[in-house]
Amino acid sequence: MAVEIELKVHLDDYEALKERLSAVGTYCRSYHKSDSYWFSLQLLDSGVRIRRESGLNADGTAYESVLVTFKNKTISQGIEVNDEREFTVSDAALFEELLCRLGMDRDICKEKNGWAWTVAAEDAAQPILAELSLVTGLGWFLELEIISSGDRRQEIAESRQRLLALLAVLEIPEERIESRPYSQMLKELGVIGS
Repeated sequence: MAVEIELKVHLDDYEALKERLSAVGTYCRSYHKSDSYWFSLQLLDSGVRIRRESGLNADGTAYESVLVTFKNKTISQGIEVNDEREFTVSDAALFEELLCRLGMDRDICKEKNGWAWTVAAEDAAQPILAELSLVTGLGWFLELEIISSGDRRQEIAESRQRLLALLAVLEIPEERIESRPYSQMLKELGVIGS
């Protein structure tokens, strides 16, 4: 099981940050992510996310995928720790039909466009994925994420320190960390729907 340790910060200016990310990381791809969140009163408190993603890799090749995710989410001091389960499907519409037949309802949709980098550390096995995203209705965000599968407590603590250290290198104060999930922010603003 993969454990995702991540933080996100709300940004005022993304251009300068894009340059800093290019200086410290390796550019991976551009992306467009379209997420729909499905919920049921009887199943999965976190719901099921269906992500349609497309974009261009750094080498210019196009990619496209449909990823289904469900997770157990906890947030501590602005850092998310998620036990995630993910798999791909070949037909998003057919999978959505299955969710409807299971009694689930689409609750929120979210769109993100942006760029991704990986930031490696000499003494760490897992690189940090850095995504600079324009989230429709919410503005610009930087997400920093480490995928872990080791000793949970120790690795979470080490990952948290690595994320905060990169935030400092990128000249972003910790006060900019946003602990609310995007889905909650969208609901609070009334920016929901299909």
